[in-house]
Amino acid sequence: MRPGPPAEAVTQNRRNAAFSGFALAASARAAEFAAVLLLGLALRQGLAPGGDVAPVLVVPFVAVAFSLFARASGAYSLAILRKPFQGWLRAAFTWAGAALATLALGVILGAEGLSREWFGVWTATGLPALFFIRLGAALAAFLLARRGKLDRYVVIVGGGRPAEDLLRALSEPPLPDTRILGLFDDRGDDRTPDVVAGYPKLGTIDDLIGFARNVRVDQILFALPVHAETRILDILRRLWVLPTDIRLAAHANRLRFRPRAYSFLGEAPLFDLLDKPMSEAAIATKAAFDRVVGLAVALLFAPVMLAVAAGVKLTSPGPVLFRQERFGFNNERITIYKFRSLHLDRCDLEASRLVTRDDPRVTPFGRFIRRTSLDELPQLFNVLKGDLSLVGPRPHAPGAKAADCEYEKVVDGYFARHRVKPGVTGWAQVKGWRGETDTFEKIQRRVDHDLDYIENWSIWLDLAILALTPFALARSPNAY
Repeated sequence: MRPGPPAEAVTQNRRNAAFSGFALAASARAAEFAAVLLLGLALRQGLAPGGDVAPVLVVPFVAVAFSLFARASGAYSLAILRKPFQGWLRAAFTWAGAALATLALGVILGAEGLSREWFGVWTATGLPALFFIRLGAALAAFLLARRGKLDRYVVIVGGGRPAEDLLRALSEPPLPDTRILGLFDDRGDDRTPDVVAGYPKLGTIDDLIGFARNVRVDQILFALPVHAETRILDILRRLWVLPTDIRLAAHANRLRFRPRAYSFLGEAPLFDLLDKPMSEAAIATKAAFDRVVGLAVALLFAPVMLAVAAGVKLTSPGPVLFRQERFGFNNERITIYKFRSLHLDRCDLEASRLVTRDDPRVTPFGRFIRRTSLDELPQLFNVLKGDLSLVGPRPHAPGAKAADCEYEKVVDGYFARHRVKPGVTGWAQVKGWRGETDTFEKIQRRVDHDLDYIENWSIWLDLAILALTPFALARSPNAY
């Protein structure tokens, strides 16, 4: 679904990819840890050479302690990273505290062989090192903010006086790195004029779904009365398929709760209705896991992929790889790679007809690689590109059908499975829901497992699914 005409102008100017504040904080933390660790080891080599192992043991201990204490003190919050001197003072006090605590512990335990000259020089030289890292982090934050990479994009659902009050609360004073794009509301009367508090009405709730598919929307705020339960639930039912935080503004609610009952955007209190499936930290962890493990698996299976490529080339005319468009994260279209298993003149780019048992379109060698899932190995390159994850809901082709009916028409909330990045393998596949979808039940059960995976994701679940995948491939009667 595309956004309506009122939203098109905003769409064209809001395709800016985000840079996670978590990624910036993690980079600063890693740089500081590496700096104090390497500086300590280098000074040990210069000032305390020989076979003395005490400095070698102390350096990583102090570096880890500093990193943990600095994080606990809030030294890596985005607000602190953007202020180099304030951030450096916080890091410097933490560094000095970790160093002095270690030195005191060494004295109490009677540690011998620990050069106090070396330790003092290390503590002193660590301070300018931390300052330059903080300066670099602040400069990076400034450049990213200038390019809009740290912006959070917000849209308002609702209109009239509640929306006007909320917009004024968010705009006076303006919130840093927060961009309000406009409003969406189904009501067409004067309760929702074309402009509210200087912000345009961009369309209806259905337009918002299309809008969020084409524009990065980080948060949706409901400017609706708390007592409008039926309307809130109806809109939630339509919007829950989006990978976006959804909040209900509580500024107009006369019933007041303790502050911890709210989250806040600026000074505006909010009730949390729905969260993104994964936090920034989880997304970064999963992305790093995918790249590291994906590269290792690709190198491990490189000989197998070469053998399969030769088999495809020698057994049927045409290219080795088959490229097909699939649904990716947030319904974006991605191109995935597979070893070609069908005759060249019978390839179905739209996947309008799924492969069935004894399908004449499949080559003899293609039948083998499909049965063993060897045809999926090139998708490791999609993982390294960032289009796919190792584990996630399997990407479906836009034209895929169950019993001659498109998937989204069979399963209510089908597109909610696209709130996370699709995967090479997934929870549905290891639970036996793989292969042909010739009945409504099969696609319903597959989507149910996909949604269960999204709601219960952890890195341990990914590891379990990867471990179960070879066993699931060995007993896949529905894979043709």
